[in-house]
Amino acid sequence: MHVSVIATVFNEGKNLRVLLDSLEEQTRSPDEVVVVDGGSTDDTLAILEEYADGNRLPLRIISARGSNISQGRNVAIGAATGPIIAVTDAGVRLEPDWLEKLAGPIVAGSATAAGFFRPDPQTPFEVAMGATVLPAVADVNPDTFLPSSRSVAFLRTAWEAAGGYPEWLDYCEDLVFDLTLRELYGAFPFVPQAVALFRPRGSLKAFAVQYFRYARGDGKADLWRKRHFVRYVTYLVAVPLAVWMGINHSPWYLLLLLLGGAAYTWRPAQRLAALWGNLAAWQRLYALASVPVIRLVGDLAKMVGYPVGVWWRLTGARAQD
Repeated sequence: MHVSVIATVFNEGKNLRVLLDSLEEQTRSPDEVVVVDGGSTDDTLAILEEYADGNRLPLRIISARGSNISQGRNVAIGAATGPIIAVTDAGVRLEPDWLEKLAGPIVAGSATAAGFFRPDPQTPFEVAMGATVLPAVADVNPDTFLPSSRSVAFLRTAWEAAGGYPEWLDYCEDLVFDLTLRELYGAFPFVPQAVALFRPRGSLKAFAVQYFRYARGDGKADLWRKRHFVRYVTYLVAVPLAVWMGINHSPWYLLLLLLGGAAYTWRPAQRLAALWGNLAAWQRLYALASVPVIRLVGDLAKMVGYPVGVWWRLTGARAQD
């Protein structure tokens, strides 16, 4: 069956060759690659044209200046000619059998398929980041897993039935789309061998901005109310109360607080031990010490971003966009 790979790009000149080279090396070559550019001002378009003009890939380039990710994906899928759509992102490196594995369940009769993603770190901090924020295969429940649009596939008819990616969302758009597909077709067949590798955020500032935007998207889309509520109760009630009790009544409360923090970072620490490979001893200690800091910064960024999204939703900003 004809398989179309689609992606959106915006000023991805530094990262784009990695994706395009990995698409060239697929064991199951894509029948077409449709890339929508959102108005890049760097050398993104020149790189795309290099691959297209050299017939290195069956590549089509579409300009959609000013489009967000959802709009760009919908434009790309609308222009694609294949019945099977595989979605990925610039900045990732695809394993050679990514497309072959990802398309397998759909060729066999499924409407959807969920690939996986793994960190591709280049610094000790990025190793810690990947271990802290990304699940391992063992952490995934296939019945509830919602794939990232770095590695997902579906029938074009399924995209049409779902109404496409939600163009009113700038972040978390793939989760909303996934939820609609799961409601229509059930759980995504999980294909952990269909791996997209990507580099985690390399600084706390970049990470905080990313998680602020994710949480703002949650607020806009009204996602994960319970998770966000638990986070506010934990940081604004439980932690201050434990500190006050520890100072004024018994230090055992402080010990309980430390044990709670250790439990919260235990699984990331386990993943870190599986990722740190050839890091020197001091780099391993640095990465391990970074895990609770990353957790804390991510939680605080979410706590700031979520009410911004809720306010956007409650004030009717969606209707004005």
